[in-house]
Amino acid sequence: MPIDKTKITKEMLTKAMECKTVEELMNLAKTNGFTMTKDEAESYMAELEDIELDEKALDKVAGGYCYGDGVDTDTVGRH
Repeated sequence: MPIDKTKITKEMLTKAMECKTVEELMNLAKTNGFTMTKDEAESYMAELEDIELDEKALDKVAGGYCYGDGVDTDTVGRH
């Protein structure tokens, strides 16, 4: 069963990116109440190797940033 990405917090994502092995990622998932198969963990590890998110990107992923609302809260009120 796929992980509901809306339940992943910024902290969980940061910790997942720090995992060095599939087993570490599976244990992290289990600790946070998610079930992850070895195949899923391997797939996520492959994805994580290709991603290097900065703090702003992490906020958008974990904070529910909506691309369709037309408002980038990072620039509101700035000129």
